[in-house]
Amino acid sequence: MTTTTHGGPDALGVPRWDFSTNANASGPCPSALAAVQRADARPYPDPSYTALRESLAAFHAVDAARIVLAGSASEFIGRFTAWVARNGGKQVWLPVLAYGDYAQAAQAWQFERVRDPARAHLAWLCEPSSPLGEVEPFARSVVASGAQVVLDRAYEPLRLSGRCGLEAAALRQVWQLWTPNKAMGLTGVRGAYAIAPERAVAQARALDQLAPSWPLGAHAVALLDAWVSPTAQDWLAQSLERLREWRASQRQLLTELDWTVLPGDANYFCAAPPRPLDAPALRAAGIKLRDTTSFGLPGHWRLGVLPPEAQAALGTALRRAEVFE
Repeated sequence: MTTTTHGGPDALGVPRWDFSTNANASGPCPSALAAVQRADARPYPDPSYTALRESLAAFHAVDAARIVLAGSASEFIGRFTAWVARNGGKQVWLPVLAYGDYAQAAQAWQFERVRDPARAHLAWLCEPSSPLGEVEPFARSVVASGAQVVLDRAYEPLRLSGRCGLEAAALRQVWQLWTPNKAMGLTGVRGAYAIAPERAVAQARALDQLAPSWPLGAHAVALLDAWVSPTAQDWLAQSLERLREWRASQRQLLTELDWTVLPGDANYFCAAPPRPLDAPALRAAGIKLRDTTSFGLPGHWRLGVLPPEAQAALGTALRRAEVFE
């Protein structure tokens, strides 16, 4: 059985204080949660998702034909990689530090990882990046490479500072992958979508044809519909103000405990403890962090920003010697 490294619940259940995921800790968004709870799961969704495509397209001011729906970001990553491979792709460019599903999908299709984006047929970008939450320094050269470029924007709605490293003209040249469940604080509802480049409508339809029937269930449709509503967007904007305050206090807490805290623009950041952590002991205390070794950053942990009560619990646990090896 393949083991996938991820944050969130584990064999012990849902952590009391879960710093290991990047969901909006102000959530769930009340209007999005209500929409999901009201969703009628008795009938099949419209297999073409006509109304949903149109609402997503209107939100992003693009043609509905450019919208590609996906069961999740991970499902899209696998499907997109398969599509590039089927069209002769053999080389992939990945950020030095990146979400493991990009490499996992590339490996499944026997792509060769290359350092020069000009040699790549497929390239993945993520801004704010994961695990660091920063701008991708090679983004512009990757866009200019001629590869099929996907910009993973999972954390763009949760950006707390800075701005995207790509201008509007560059964004129109890449595939943009969106997963609003994180911003809405409802990561258990799986659903995502991509916006195809301006002149890639035919490719978008080809990707649709590779998808299974009904990739989105009723609850995912409800979440994505709610995500683009003014009510949800107003709530999101207000939540970012709280997250900025919580991020500042959480970074200060770890700094005072002699952690090396790395910079970042999102609702999460990476930090290295003064000595190795005993993760099982910390988990037994109800606290879970995300080990960033699978991202390519050993010796560090990624921490989603949580409210003051969770931060107090983290501080108490870290002051106890038994959570260190």
